[in-house]
Amino acid sequence: MSGRKLFGTDGIRGKANVYPMTGEVAFALGRAVTSYFQQNFSKKPLIIIGKDTRLSCYMLEQAFSAGVCSQGGRAILTGPLPTPGVAFVTQSMRADAGVMISASHNSFEDNGIKIFDRTGHKLPDEIELELEKMVLEPFLIPQKTGDQLGNAKRLDEVIGRYIVHTKAALSPQYSLEGLRIVVDGANGAGYKLAPVVFEELGAEVIPLGNTPNGTNINAGCGALHPQACAEAVKKYRADLGVCLDGDGDRLTIVDHSGGVIHGDKLIGLCGKFLKDNQEIGSTMEVVGTVMSNFGLEYYLKQQGLNFIRTQVGDRYIVEHMRQTGALFGGEPSGHLVFKKYSTTGDGILAALKVIESIKFYDRDLSELTNEIELFPQEMKNVKVSKRVPFEEVPEIKKAMLQAEEKLGTEGRILLRYSGTEPLARVMVEGRDQKMVQSLCNELTAVVTKALG
Repeated sequence: MSGRKLFGTDGIRGKANVYPMTGEVAFALGRAVTSYFQQNFSKKPLIIIGKDTRLSCYMLEQAFSAGVCSQGGRAILTGPLPTPGVAFVTQSMRADAGVMISASHNSFEDNGIKIFDRTGHKLPDEIELELEKMVLEPFLIPQKTGDQLGNAKRLDEVIGRYIVHTKAALSPQYSLEGLRIVVDGANGAGYKLAPVVFEELGAEVIPLGNTPNGTNINAGCGALHPQACAEAVKKYRADLGVCLDGDGDRLTIVDHSGGVIHGDKLIGLCGKFLKDNQEIGSTMEVVGTVMSNFGLEYYLKQQGLNFIRTQVGDRYIVEHMRQTGALFGGEPSGHLVFKKYSTTGDGILAALKVIESIKFYDRDLSELTNEIELFPQEMKNVKVSKRVPFEEVPEIKKAMLQAEEKLGTEGRILLRYSGTEPLARVMVEGRDQKMVQSLCNELTAVVTKALG
């Protein structure tokens, strides 16, 4: 990721109306995206622009659209639509690119821009670097005038396409009739359409987080704050609670007793379900990241499944899936990717597959997920004065090998540097809590002495 000035792990993100999340940058990025796709695919690229419910989305949506038009592209503005909806509509309408204006789970003061290619996949690093260069050096883009300019229109009916597509992910042998579900839209991109999906499949829906006002997205609601949903589940005696985040690409699930289910347990359940349905793919892989608990890896191995780890971010999970043909992956934060149905994490779709697995096994969700035992974990931060690859420091390498030997096959160690602070993170997981704490303390002391 070195050398990147605008793009992070998931598009561009920051405080709205403060560089780089300004109207000027959005306009320049609209020009750059249009120019890139002009050079590579189409004279007048068609670009889908979706957004969540933040106040700043109006500014950024119009600025990006103006950039598209100034470069001769055609912009379609969808209004509020979840990130996976933008990815799907881009593919469905054979557009050249899709753009989502959202800062996902962040508070309303922030915003971000993510870009999808014509297949609905997030752009790889090398294309983002090309776009970044064009934004920072606008003279690289040939100027358009006269009848070379483009146009924009709002097209609300694309939301219907996404609803139909998402409902089709639930196997036709099941319906949601007889289920009472609390659906928390986080006052975000899925606030209106999420309840519609569950209702049209037969559920009785109790909606929460469905009154966005521009400033209340993710505020005390949604995937990051499932407490209100848990209370509503208990109050209304609901069977389930589904909490989306601000852009609808991830979820938190609440069981019938108000218990919040850990994201790794959802990955384990869905991995087993897909395997038992012969829908896991020939690779017999579940793809996750370095953040998933070792208990998940151990459980999947017992099910005859390999657990492959990538760096943090659902785009890296999807990149690996495209390379190997794997069909399912996820992050403990609630991004679940069902490759057969979607090109990115999709909270609504994931909830439907979790419900399908409950119906398939005909057992309670908490009972199913209790089978997946997460191992004790200890993590410590060490302030460092330098960033040296850990394997190049002999004393750290030696301490790690000794610790790994003690853990054997039932644990793991992860050393990594913070992406934003001068910190090294030391994490140890294993079956034995005392041993985990002891090894973490020992490793922390070695890292502190070597790099502090």
